[in-house]
Order: sequence, then structure tokens, then C-alpha cells
Amino acid sequence: MAYEGDATYEEEFITTYRGIRLFTCKWLPKKKEPKALIFICHGFGAECSVSLTDTAIRLVRAGYAVYGIDYEGHGKSSGKRCYISSFDRIVSDCSNHFKSVAEKAENNNKKRFLYGISMGGAVAINMHRNDPSYWNGAILMAPLCKISDEMRPGPILLGALEMLCRIVPTWKLIPSKDMLDKVCKDPKLREQIRSNQYMYMGNIPLKTGHQLLVAASEIEKNLQQITMPFFALHGGDDIVTNVSVSKLLYESASSHDKTLKIYPGMLHVLFGEAPEDVDLIFSDIISWLDQRSSTE
Repeated sequence: MAYEGDATYEEEFITTYRGIRLFTCKWLPKKKEPKALIFICHGFGAECSVSLTDTAIRLVRAGYAVYGIDYEGHGKSSGKRCYISSFDRIVSDCSNHFKSVAEKAENNNKKRFLYGISMGGAVAINMHRNDPSYWNGAILMAPLCKISDEMRPGPILLGALEMLCRIVPTWKLIPSKDMLDKVCKDPKLREQIRSNQYMYMGNIPLKTGHQLLVAASEIEKNLQQITMPFFALHGGDDIVTNVSVSKLLYESASSHDKTLKIYPGMLHVLFGEAPEDVDLIFSDIISWLDQRSSTE
């Protein structure tokens, strides 16, 4: 157990039916009951306990309990590094853990919010699609819910990828450029990310690339199934998930309560912007949550 200012921090490993040890963590407000529960779904190659500490502490100071999990093959969890054999399995692992937390006696009547970052946005959206009435809303930060037209492989290339996935699924043949300078403005944060042993910045396994394509395409075809309240945030100069993706999500979702905010000039890693901009972003997030976290 560790402490960070106003937060109590705890870690725990859980074991799936597949024998995979998944790292989980939580940040809780000290000496006061949480307003609501927030469940973080991190991005591809990322983890939750180091790189998302500032995010969690800000939310805890605003009165929320925050829970995280490292996906199979990510962060401190076991499994082949960043190998995703089934995107649905990631969604299921997150759902099982987060629901086990939400359904504890001390969390009765507390609202449940998802917080998805990039690929984690796709995880959060699919958790909602699988159980539409369970979650009370979501923060979707530059969510992966569509493959941009310029990045989408043609039928021949996709067929070749599917064939190779059957033969050598774990081969890391998909190049992953070091784009950190183009997605994160804060030099100190860039250095922290590069020095974080739990972050993955290598080539992408074939099956992983295929599963990300399938997941994004499936969400894009079913955006109208999204009915939960959500707040989508996107940097106007994001080159990883194009801002048009969040615009399409906002326009297509059936949610009656939906908000989209585009931050001009900002990049993919929104918490890597200038301090005053990061303060603005979290002020927007916390304001949105506060308006929807009442149990009345």
C-alpha cells in the first residue's frame, strides 16, 4: 500500500481462467466516500500504474475512486508482449475485473464510468456494447473506433495479413515508428515514457495488428449501438487517431447525452500538453463527471 497526497494506492494481481496473471491497481480518496467509480482502459503498448498516476490523482482529488488494469501482454501483466490474439478477450478481462469491483458491497449505488484512452476507447465502447445498461457513461480520449481511409488496408493486403496470421501470428512484422515527438509535446513526459520499462514501443505482432483492424471496423459499423452518455475529447492535430473519428462517433452514436470537444493545436497525448492546457482538459473532464455522478 502506498500513498500519494490525498490518495491511497494499492496493487493486486488476479489470475484469469487462462492462467494469465493480470496486474490491477486502484487509487482511492483518503477519509471520504468516493462520488463514483472510474475504470481506466489504457492505450496500446501502455500501462496504468506509472504513466496514468497523474490522471488518477487528479480524479481522486476531485472525489472519485479510480481503478486500472494492465491488459494481457501489457505493462506488468503476464503474456507475450503486446500480442493480442483476441480483442474480445481484452474486453472480457476488463469487464470481469471492473464488474467485480463495482459489485462489492461498499460500492453499492455508486455510478460507474469508463475512461478509455486511444485503443482503450475501443475497449470501453465494446464493454458498453456488451452490456448497454451497466455503465453510466464514459470519457473517451482520442478513441479508436475507426481506421482512417489512408491507413485502411485494401482487400488484397488484408487477405495476405489474415493468411500470415494463421501461419506466424506472433511475428512482429508490422513496423512501429517512434512517433513520440509527434504525439506528445511535453519533453519530460516523453522521457518518462521512453524510460518506462513497462511501455512497449517495438514492432507490432501480425495478429495484434489484425485484431485492432477488426475491432475498429466492427465498432465503426455499429456506432449507432452506442447509447451511453459519453464525453469524447480529441486533439485537433492528432495524427494517430484522426479527429474525424471522434466526429463520426459523435454524429453516429444513438446516445441522447453526448459531448464532443476538439482542442485546437493539441496532439494525441492530451495529458502531454502545456500545463495550463492539461489543467483545462481535466477541468472539462471533472466537470462532465460531476454533473453525472449524483446518485439521486
